Amino acid sequence: MGRGVLLTSNLPQLQNLIKRDAPAYKEEFLQQWNHYSSIRQIFQINPDENAQHFRELVSFIAQVSQCYPKETADFPSQISTLLLESYGTLSPDTRRSLLQNLVMLRNKEVITSITLLQTLFPLLPKTTSSSLRGFIRKTILSDIRTANLRTKNHKLNRAVQAMLFGMVERGMDTEVVGDKGKLKAAAGPGNNGEEAMWAVVLTKELWRKGIWNDAKTVSIIALGCFHPAVKVQSASLHFFLGSDEEKEDSDDEEEDIPDVKALQHRREINKKTRSGDKKLRKMEKAVKSKKKKRAENVTANFPAIQLLNDPQTFGEKLYDILNKYDKRFSLDHKILLMQLLSRVMGGHKLCVLGFYTYIMKYLTYHQLRIPAILVALAQSVHDFTPPDALTPVVRKLAQEFVHPGVGSEVIAAGINAIREVCRRQPWSMEEDLLGDLIGYRKSRDKAVTAAARGLLQLFREVNPGMLKRRERGKEASMGMAKGSQPLPFGHSVQAAVDIEGLVLLEDHLKKLREEDGVASGDEEEDNEAAWEGWDVESDSDESSDGWVNVDSDSDEDLEVSDSEDEEDKRIKKGKRKSKSGEDDEEGKDTEADGSAQETAEEAAQRISSLATTKILTPADFALLNDLRIKAASEAVERGAGSGAKRKLASLESQKKSLLSADTALADTFISEDDILGPRKKVKADYAERIASIEKGREGREKYGSLKGKKNKAAPSSSTNREKARNKPLMMIIASGAVKGKKKASLRQKQQKLRAHIERAKKAHH
Repeated sequence: MGRGVLLTSNLPQLQNLIKRDAPAYKEEFLQQWNHYSSIRQIFQINPDENAQHFRELVSFIAQVSQCYPKETADFPSQISTLLLESYGTLSPDTRRSLLQNLVMLRNKEVITSITLLQTLFPLLPKTTSSSLRGFIRKTILSDIRTANLRTKNHKLNRAVQAMLFGMVERGMDTEVVGDKGKLKAAAGPGNNGEEAMWAVVLTKELWRKGIWNDAKTVSIIALGCFHPAVKVQSASLHFFLGSDEEKEDSDDEEEDIPDVKALQHRREINKKTRSGDKKLRKMEKAVKSKKKKRAENVTANFPAIQLLNDPQTFGEKLYDILNKYDKRFSLDHKILLMQLLSRVMGGHKLCVLGFYTYIMKYLTYHQLRIPAILVALAQSVHDFTPPDALTPVVRKLAQEFVHPGVGSEVIAAGINAIREVCRRQPWSMEEDLLGDLIGYRKSRDKAVTAAARGLLQLFREVNPGMLKRRERGKEASMGMAKGSQPLPFGHSVQAAVDIEGLVLLEDHLKKLREEDGVASGDEEEDNEAAWEGWDVESDSDESSDGWVNVDSDSDEDLEVSDSEDEEDKRIKKGKRKSKSGEDDEEGKDTEADGSAQETAEEAAQRISSLATTKILTPADFALLNDLRIKAASEAVERGAGSGAKRKLASLESQKKSLLSADTALADTFISEDDILGPRKKVKADYAERIASIEKGREGREKYGSLKGKKNKAAPSSSTNREKARNKPLMMIIASGAVKGKKKASLRQKQQKLRAHIERAKKAHH
């Protein structure tokens, strides 16, 4: 093909030829490059002139830039400068074209991800078009996800996190406006925190997709909790509380929940088949399970709260904002701050004593959203909270919520709140007040009775000495008779010397070895197999090809072995040492029951040596949990108390999640239902009853009887003859016609008989 066709207006043809043979068409490309440079200078002065031709030249150079890297070295920086400096004067089509070409250069690896993101991040607050904003957001997320797909790209992550930190920090020196009052009305549009808002939104999205899960990510959003803009604060608080409502904009590959009403309407119109009914029922069941699963997923963000850097300072800053700008924030925003502060205090066992003084002014039964405030109060308490700071709070709760002048729902909520506070710090309760609260267990209301009994059961477990003798119960009285006393405030339990329930695992493994006869060499293979499926990918920067030889300080080498032969030797030595002790125990058992088995108390006091002779795998811990559940269920079957039942329930909940840290933190948090307790259904008024009746009539035929309408063309009721035929026998006996027949004279009977004969004759003719 001749070169005469290579005109300026035929850029696609020239682009095709350059991609086939770049050196042969270098002169033609340089002509277009010089033409682009002149057009760009004119475009910077007057963006409306030759805009279409400029976009075509930019697309052409972006397509062939990898063929001439030296000549087009400044091309990406020129596009970025044009976007950042002249973004407001560019037309929407030009903005989109320049952005798409810049993304194309990144896909062709002409520029790096950092160069692209340095251009895209400042454009997010400036963009007013929703479609272009969505394109920029999707590009940023997909680029970071692709870079971290196989391994963590720490260089890119550090650079992007530094940019996000800068976006949040740039508006931190302004005044806190709040979301109510005169300052909000007088505030201009400049202090809206758009840049910081986008930084928080992108960070939350990267965390939710699992791309970032480190402490630096949490630090970015933790900084957003102290931003002067209220919407930035609210978005950051929702991240830690786990109540995000921004998932509709995400490009996640989650399935959309189908519209059940539309499916039912289509089912009524289409042909009725059994398979269609079956599919509809299956779809309704799937939708119900999805909605239930989605509702259960709205929980607190436990890992983010645990990854906070310096949680004590974080909690104190939250309290300072809450206390200093109390009149500038609305009640809903203050409750968000209270909830996050209480969860940080409960999760990290912090002491921010001013919080209890601040929250006391909200502890009234007529306060709006008082259940959420009571939840925040209960979650902030832990076993290190001083009882002196909590005693006035408990007394205020009892004075405001628990008295005859309020409703039963208020009394139940007050007692439940006091119970949750005392569950975490029992020494905050006074003995006289406890006796008054327990007296409500004789109330006629079910919720109040349940709350008072729960408080009584709590103190039977933690401190029965504060109860009267007749209220302690059998187990608590026996424990006090044995001399068991609760630990005073500030005293800790003894140091752990063993893993709880490890004796059960040791006995189980010993029994299996005796039954199967496993050799000592096979045990190492079993240990290696037990790690399969439990390995966690390491995110460290360094990788090692093998073991590193470390010189020993002593001449003798350290020998570590967990083989069965050495374990049997240790067991035999232990048997020789404890032989005389076992003979004495057997004699005692023979005198008592004649049984040679250990009691449950002796098994619990025995210390296992398995942890010092074997590396426990995750499979071993899963088996240990199963054995503890089995032992707890057997104890419940033998008639153990409520403590054994609660222990069984906690073990079963731990089985669902092997992450003990999250489980322990989840036990710290409560919901509003725990405060309100069981509530009876309120009686519906007239309007609600009518609405329920109308809703029940939807989708069925007109209200009325269907008798006599089945085989008739025109709808009508049944005849009197049909009604008389269907009357009950007792009604017929008591009717006037039957009684008249019984009282008829002989003459009347003859007349009726003669008339019957005449009608029969006429019928035959």
